[in-house]
Amino acid sequence: MELTVNQELSYALNTFYLLISAVLVMWMGTGFTMLEAGLVRSKNTIAIIIKNLTLYAIACLMYLLIGYDMMFNSPENGLIPSFSRIFDFSLTTKDSYVILNSTGDLGNHAQSADFFFQVVFVAIAMSIISGAIAERMKLWPFVLFAIVMTGLIYPVEAYWNWGDGFLAGLGYRDFAGSGTVHLAGATAALAGVILLGPRQGKYGTNGQINALPGANLPLATLGTLILWLGWLGFNGGSQSIISTVEDANTVAMIFVNTTMAGAGGLLATTLICYLLFSKADLTMILNGTLAGLVAITAGPDTPSPLAATLIGTVGGVLGLFATLTLEKFKIDDPVGAISVHGAVGIWGVLAVPLTDPETAFINQFIGIAVIFSWVFTVSFSVWYILKMTVGLRITEEEEYDGLDITECGMEAYPEFVGPKKP
Repeated sequence: MELTVNQELSYALNTFYLLISAVLVMWMGTGFTMLEAGLVRSKNTIAIIIKNLTLYAIACLMYLLIGYDMMFNSPENGLIPSFSRIFDFSLTTKDSYVILNSTGDLGNHAQSADFFFQVVFVAIAMSIISGAIAERMKLWPFVLFAIVMTGLIYPVEAYWNWGDGFLAGLGYRDFAGSGTVHLAGATAALAGVILLGPRQGKYGTNGQINALPGANLPLATLGTLILWLGWLGFNGGSQSIISTVEDANTVAMIFVNTTMAGAGGLLATTLICYLLFSKADLTMILNGTLAGLVAITAGPDTPSPLAATLIGTVGGVLGLFATLTLEKFKIDDPVGAISVHGAVGIWGVLAVPLTDPETAFINQFIGIAVIFSWVFTVSFSVWYILKMTVGLRITEEEEYDGLDITECGMEAYPEFVGPKKP
């Protein structure tokens, strides 16, 4: 049956909007790469860039082969995902994104646009891990873990929420992924960091904590601003539809709330830094901004702008104190990813019922517990197997020289490096 102009325009507009949102989320990969490259020492810059580039390619391939169909073609309200339709490359298996019936009614947008959107999301979850294990992990164990993370660990828990699995049936609500993306990435990172151990020289024998400053804070700042911009696509794109007045208004509010939460996190962290240290600590401020953005991600569509600012404010404060707490437990995270995405991801999920009365706190607690338990258990097991087989960590001498030379054979800033030893 011939389609009407309005149907075609709505379909085209929604598809275009989702694709542009996905491009913004892909741009967040640039932000994570620049943030992490700025927060590591110069001798590990190339290695962290290669890890971020590689993980994106792996995420694309694994979601094409396995992840997407596992996420969206598993039983409704189920716990165990279906593997019956993996390796199906037609991208025509999710009925709501193809022609629905003989009357010619269209779905909301092209399914391939949804596939692209989901791919960049799983890549972001994996990017969180790359920063936490920076400066002491070998490249190949990271690559192998990325295959498992993007092909199994993430798709399963994403199915539980966004693929109409049992968490969605329970009433768990996580609009754009404070738990599904950010907590999951941080949890996998925590498991790896525990087995990996801290960097050489990070902690003294008498309990002191030694700063190992990043090499390029302007670059880290650029990465943060890129992430802030990309987050508009991350949260806004999760609405997926913009062709109606109601959906357009919701998208606009999501953009405003996302921006205000980031601002709240930034300002709160700046104030706390002055109160605690009498200094404006740029690295803490950058992470405070990201913490505010993580906090609003679970429910950016329901708060007022002022409420979103307050949610981001709490996220910024929580992220700062979580970072200080992890340091006391000698959990060495060079970029603060576990605190920002993990602790604040939990807060973001729990903040949803504050502005959405249809969401119950108990369901949010269950969702957090399920995601953490699944991701930590499987991640720890995979990391442990890799440690016992190929090994996770470089040698002390290699760590002293830096991953750029020992694993990549080049330097990111050769003009600033003195002559080599004879």
